[in-house]
Amino acid sequence: MFNKTFKIIFFLFFFPSFLLSQSIYTQQDVEICKSKFELALSNNLSEKPINEIIIEIGKSFLGTDYVANTLEMGDKEQLVIHLTGLDCYTFLESSLVIARCIKAGRMNFEDYQSELTNIRYRDGVIKEYPSRLHYFSDWIYDMNKRGVGKDVTKQIGGVPYNKKINFMRTHVDSYRQLKENPMYVLEIASFEKKISKRKNYYIPQDKIEKVESKIESGDIIGITTNVEGLDIAHTGIAIRMDDGRIHFMHAPIVGHKVQITEKPLADYIKGIKKQTGIMVLRAL
Repeated sequence: MFNKTFKIIFFLFFFPSFLLSQSIYTQQDVEICKSKFELALSNNLSEKPINEIIIEIGKSFLGTDYVANTLEMGDKEQLVIHLTGLDCYTFLESSLVIARCIKAGRMNFEDYQSELTNIRYRDGVIKEYPSRLHYFSDWIYDMNKRGVGKDVTKQIGGVPYNKKINFMRTHVDSYRQLKENPMYVLEIASFEKKISKRKNYYIPQDKIEKVESKIESGDIIGITTNVEGLDIAHTGIAIRMDDGRIHFMHAPIVGHKVQITEKPLADYIKGIKKQTGIMVLRAL
């Protein structure tokens, strides 16, 4: 009994240091994270609803450069932190993770690392490359299952989104880790089959404006695509602007910075041929 208790205490005491050793980051990342928590303290953000905190943290990233493939570092799967440049996923991920830390009153870098692991990996556990939630509809499913957020897509007017998901398995050459480890391909293929069998829903692009009043600022948006084998091609955060319309806060493409669309979300999506609609997750 003593040995078991000692092991638990040892793990709890030294876990942050262990997590630090398993992460890839720079001192600048630490300082950026610290600045977000300082922003929260100076503006009493913890007293606000989680969706409003997400918006405030998201806004604090406006102007940050878009940087692609920031998570593909190192020879093995580790927790990569790259706050100096963001892609569409790491932007919304960082906004959500920091907001959750603020709401929970856990505001130091180790807390951020722990919550980032919880959000980025299936069931909140980092193992090898396939444990990362690569498909965004799978990410939504996992967040919904674990109570991090609620998939409200069907509730606000979504229709069935039936699609065979196999993009990673059929584009192995695009993923270094899959090329180097055939066993990962088999694991990814297994997850793809599960995703394809789920009852997913989406709001088609021509229906978005009709349900706009049901979308809240701070909702997390996944934009569905007609690319074969792929579920979602772009992500961001819904934000209601002074015109009363829902716009889209996101990290768009290489050469651009984190921004809010000039057009409302519905019009923005209609302007891009490969975008077919949206899925919506509401943070809890």
